[in-house]
Order: sequence, then structure tokens, then C-alpha cells
Amino acid sequence: MPAEIGLTSEDAVLGGRLTLRQPQRGHRFGHDAILLAAAVPARLGEHAIDLGSGVGAAGLALARRVAGVAVTLVEIDPALAALAAENAKRNGFADRVHALCLDVGAGHAAFAAAGLEQGAADHILMNPPFNPPHNPSPERDRRRAHRAETGTLPRWLSTAARLLHPGGTVTLIWRADGLGEVLASLTASFGAIAILPIYPKPDAPAIRILVRAVAGSHGPLSLEPGLVLADSDGKPAAAAEAVLRDAAALSI
Repeated sequence: MPAEIGLTSEDAVLGGRLTLRQPQRGHRFGHDAILLAAAVPARLGEHAIDLGSGVGAAGLALARRVAGVAVTLVEIDPALAALAAENAKRNGFADRVHALCLDVGAGHAAFAAAGLEQGAADHILMNPPFNPPHNPSPERDRRRAHRAETGTLPRWLSTAARLLHPGGTVTLIWRADGLGEVLASLTASFGAIAILPIYPKPDAPAIRILVRAVAGSHGPLSLEPGLVLADSDGKPAAAAEAVLRDAAALSI
């Protein structure tokens, strides 16, 4: 394992259906990755690309949920990309989940050289950095994973639009208060935008949005019924537990 990764932990998700090794310090995956994977409408025989995959949590959760889907994990950090490849192997997905060390913002030539041609994907999933740039974390890996530089989202969506064939889908998770930025960034290349708010508990404002859109579509926008993570006493809600522990799909 690359020396720069430092200490790691081995963590189970999806009720133990998936075991992932990740750094003890820096960015660590959480519910966002699992919710994202649950919202991707992939089917047997299709190809999904997880942009900014980290150690592969979202892409591997998708591979666990959907039998026979091929997944490419794209990660800029070579140490995290190596962990993603190891996690694919440790969970029995080495034949259909592959990790690439590649900058999401790289051009067509770099992606083509890595085997990802224009129109290669049926689905793109992404959990881009989405925190405002003020008060950044002193830890480089956490800062890169969380802080959104100017133009991050449009740049990632431009890559998604290039990699998807017409009719393919992009699914992303973002801050709920950044909905306007998401819609503005999608309209150039995507339509049939569906938005699913994520609420921490009843009567609380949404903290996340799951957004799915279709490449080249002119379909209308839809706002879907939201997902509540816990009841007012903090007990996990049954619908959320079905996704986070039982690998259920989220319908958007």
C-alpha cells in the first residue's frame, strides 16, 4: 500500500454487505456516498463512472446493489485510487470495478488515453466538493474533498456530459442551499432534472439534495418527495435504513 496513505481503518457499510478500507485522517466517506449510489438507475450490463470516487464508496455500493453493472472509479489522488482498487478486489468486484488515477477536470485526450472515450458511460455519479472556500480544513485531503473552488461543479458536469451517451444520466449529491448553482450548471447539457431533498428529521430544512438529470434531454424538472433520515427523537427512519443498511434503491 502506498506509504503516504498513513493509518487506515476498515469499515463496514450497507449492513456489512460492503467492507471498505479508508484513511483514518482526512476525508472519510459517510451517508452521502451511500445515498448517491442508491439513486443511480443502473441496470445489468450498463457502465457507470464514479467521478471523484475517493476510496470507492459510492461506486462500490452501486456495484453491490446492481448485479452485473460495470463501474469505473475516477480519483485524482493516487493513494486513494490505490485504496479504491484494493477495495474493489477485497469485495469481489475486481472483474467489473476498475480504478483510475485521473483528474476529473482533465480533457478528452487524458480520459481517452485511460480508456474512457466520449459517450462511454450509461451513468455518471458524483459527490463533488461543495463547501464554500472560506474556513478551509488545514488537512490537504479533507480540504480537496470538501472545498468547492470557483467553477468546480460546471467543470465536473462538463466532463460528465462528454462521457455520457445521449439519454445517459448524471446523479449527484450537493448542499441543499446550493440548488440554484446545480440547476444553473445543468441546463447547458441536461434536462429532465429530478430533485430529491434529504431531511435530517421531520420539520427540519433539507441538508442535501440528490439530483438526477438526462444528457441531451429537454424534459421538465420534477421535485420528488423527500427522504427523512431520522424521526424527531433521532431514531433512524425506516425508509432511510432500507437504503443505508439494506441496499435499497432510491426512486427519483
